[in-house]
Amino acid sequence: MVELFEGLYSSNYWFSKFLLQRGLALIYLLAFTNALNQFIPLLGSKGLLPVPQFLERMSFKKKPSLFHWHYSDTYFKTVAYIGFFLSLLALSGISDSGPVWASMVVWFLLWIIYLSIVNVGNIFYGFGWESMLLEAGFYAIFLGPLSWSTPILMIWIFRWMVFRVEFGAGLIKMRGDSCWRDLTCLNYHHETQPLPNSLSWFFHQLPEPLHKAETFFNHLVQLVIVWGLFFPQPVASIAAGLIILSQGYLIISGNYSWLNWLTIILAFSGFSDEILNSLTGMAVPSVTSVPFYFETLVVLLTLIVIYLSFDPVRNMLSKSQKMNFSFNPIHLVNTYGAFGSVTKERYEIIIEGTDDKFPDENATWKAYEFKGKPGNPARRPPLVSPYHLRLDWQMWFAAMSRSPRRHPWFQSLIARLLQNDESTLNLLRENPFPEDPPLSIRARLFKYEYTSHKERKKTGNWWKREYVQDYMKPQSLYSDE
Repeated sequence: MVELFEGLYSSNYWFSKFLLQRGLALIYLLAFTNALNQFIPLLGSKGLLPVPQFLERMSFKKKPSLFHWHYSDTYFKTVAYIGFFLSLLALSGISDSGPVWASMVVWFLLWIIYLSIVNVGNIFYGFGWESMLLEAGFYAIFLGPLSWSTPILMIWIFRWMVFRVEFGAGLIKMRGDSCWRDLTCLNYHHETQPLPNSLSWFFHQLPEPLHKAETFFNHLVQLVIVWGLFFPQPVASIAAGLIILSQGYLIISGNYSWLNWLTIILAFSGFSDEILNSLTGMAVPSVTSVPFYFETLVVLLTLIVIYLSFDPVRNMLSKSQKMNFSFNPIHLVNTYGAFGSVTKERYEIIIEGTDDKFPDENATWKAYEFKGKPGNPARRPPLVSPYHLRLDWQMWFAAMSRSPRRHPWFQSLIARLLQNDESTLNLLRENPFPEDPPLSIRARLFKYEYTSHKERKKTGNWWKREYVQDYMKPQSLYSDE
């Protein structure tokens, strides 16, 4: 039986294990910081979509979470702070310096706590990178301490995950919007993506041949080069390097939370120690053999991953491919993908308040500014990635519907602003009513376009905008609507 496990461990992937563990710990730290800053105003007891109401209609079996047993804002903070400090332990390597069970417990608790948050997070946590972190975080439990040989099966599991992220995204593009097939999607996407950064404006100004080159390289990486992860070295390392290059390009051209950063971390599973040593000159420390019981756990995990992979593979082969979908409530072996269709025009909801008694067109209206999404045309689009501005992203989705009725959280947002609710205002960049709340609030829909080089030089504005329609009529605390 012992001979069965020979070759399952290798001393050739110490660097990969180190980068995977430290990188995942860093993303966990960011995710818990994000939760501590935003969860309560969005989802707390008095949030826009309160967790207690969500739990009343959701079973533990469908959405397993620690909060099924109890929820209060204080309890949430306690749980989230535990996750925050466990992330620090994993990032510093302290958890790795003790017995193996201690390290495994730390990684398991990180996973179970973040799973509990995601599963009650409703639409504010309905993003593919949440499932990515949970899946990768679960695998990290079985990487073992750095003083042990690296589980080669775990390296293959991480590569299989990178493949699903990249190949799934490539397939959904080719099956989705025709502009991906004719290489014109990036004529629009730098302008219409959820949260552009300041460099997005410059990328949008590139001539169309370069936009086509961007798109072609994206297809090449996601549909062809990604297969190189399953080839011997140095092909696997070359493929991983090109994946990292493409993800780096996405980082500088837009704000996609930690999606691209996490993909880069996972792609390091493609590098061997020899390749990284030749690039960095760092020596690999000596490692010890792995206990039989741990080898057994890794083999069992591998078999589970193989079994759970049937649904994602069928999904990738299907003409009706799902994008960013979990086939089980614990978010293991998911299917991924992004931007299967690209919006060709950008619309923004501008929320305005007034302290005039008569909220008509003659009133003085002042706009609320969000931290990330476009508002004031003169404001430089900020760089916020890998941080995730959850409310700003939902505002992008809400602008597509032309009506707040499909977004129950929006009316709650307006009610909180009419009360100058401090926790809600902390989600925004600027409150135009710092002393007393406005008497009325309205929302209007605008079409936004980037300015040209000539227009920006003349006006200093990054955007130009045109009024389209009222999104929500003036509301007050005494509105009948």
